[in-house]
Amino acid sequence: DGFSAIFHRISFEKIGVSTIQSRATAGVAGGTYLFALPGSPGACKDGWDGILKWQLDYRFRPCNFVEIMPRLEEHKQRGKS
Repeated sequence: DGFSAIFHRISFEKIGVSTIQSRATAGVAGGTYLFALPGSPGACKDGWDGILKWQLDYRFRPCNFVEIMPRLEEHKQRGKS
Protein backbone atom coordinates (compact mmCIF):
# COMPACT_ATOMS: atom_id res chain seq x y z
CA ASP A 1 0.00 0.00 0.00
CA GLY A 2 1.52 3.30 -1.12
CA PHE A 3 0.32 5.29 1.89
CA SER A 4 2.05 2.91 4.29
CA ALA A 5 5.25 2.88 2.24
CA ILE A 6 5.49 6.68 2.17
CA PHE A 7 4.62 6.92 5.87
CA HIS A 8 7.42 4.48 6.76
CA ARG A 9 9.94 6.35 4.62
CA ILE A 10 9.09 9.59 6.47
CA SER A 11 9.07 7.83 9.84
CA PHE A 12 12.42 6.13 9.17
CA GLU A 13 14.03 9.56 8.78
CA LYS A 14 12.86 10.43 12.32
CA ILE A 15 13.00 7.19 14.31
CA GLY A 16 15.07 4.79 12.23
CA VAL A 17 14.21 1.11 12.19
CA SER A 18 11.74 1.58 15.06
CA THR A 19 9.28 2.48 12.30
CA ILE A 20 8.82 -1.26 11.78
CA GLN A 21 6.68 -1.24 14.94
CA SER A 22 4.24 1.27 13.43
CA ARG A 23 1.27 0.69 11.17
CA ALA A 24 -0.30 3.22 8.86
CA THR A 25 -2.87 2.55 6.19
CA ALA A 26 -5.39 4.31 4.00
CA GLY A 27 -8.41 3.29 2.01
CA VAL A 28 -11.89 4.16 0.84
CA ALA A 29 -15.15 2.88 2.33
CA GLY A 30 -18.63 4.00 1.36
CA GLY A 31 -17.24 6.87 -0.70
CA THR A 32 -15.13 8.25 2.17
CA TYR A 33 -11.36 8.40 2.48
CA LEU A 34 -10.06 6.66 5.61
CA PHE A 35 -6.58 7.21 7.06
CA ALA A 36 -5.22 5.28 10.03
CA LEU A 37 -2.02 6.53 11.64
CA PRO A 38 -0.14 5.38 14.74
CA GLY A 39 -1.42 7.03 17.92
CA SER A 40 1.64 9.00 18.95
CA PRO A 41 1.50 12.77 18.39
CA GLY A 42 4.79 12.62 16.49
CA ALA A 43 3.54 9.94 14.10
CA CYS A 44 0.30 11.83 13.47
CA LYS A 45 2.25 15.01 12.78
CA ASP A 46 4.56 13.15 10.40
CA GLY A 47 1.58 11.66 8.56
CA TRP A 48 -0.11 15.04 8.25
CA ASP A 49 2.99 17.10 7.39
CA GLY A 50 4.52 14.55 5.05
CA ILE A 51 1.49 13.15 3.21
CA LEU A 52 -2.01 14.32 4.02
CA LYS A 53 -1.62 18.10 3.91
CA TRP A 54 -0.25 17.75 0.38
CA GLN A 55 -2.72 15.19 -0.90
CA LEU A 56 -5.71 17.10 0.50
CA ASP A 57 -4.59 20.34 -1.21
CA TYR A 58 -6.14 20.71 -4.67
CA ARG A 59 -3.10 22.73 -5.82
CA PHE A 60 -0.62 19.91 -5.25
CA ARG A 61 0.71 18.49 -8.52
CA PRO A 62 1.00 16.24 -10.39
CA CYS A 63 -1.99 14.68 -8.60
CA ASN A 64 -3.89 14.80 -5.33
CA PHE A 65 -6.83 13.16 -3.56
CA VAL A 66 -9.08 16.19 -4.06
CA GLU A 67 -9.17 15.94 -7.84
CA ILE A 68 -10.34 12.32 -7.69
CA MET A 69 -13.02 12.90 -5.03
CA PRO A 70 -15.83 12.82 -7.65
CA ARG A 71 -14.86 9.19 -8.32
CA LEU A 72 -15.67 8.32 -4.70
CA GLU A 73 -19.36 8.62 -5.60
CA GLU A 74 -19.17 6.11 -8.48
CA HIS A 75 -20.15 3.18 -6.26
CA LYS A 76 -23.46 4.91 -5.46
CA GLN A 77 -24.24 5.43 -9.15
CA ARG A 78 -23.61 1.75 -9.95
CA GLY A 79 -26.16 0.73 -7.32
CA LYS A 80 -28.91 2.81 -8.99
CA SER A 81 -28.76 1.09 -12.39
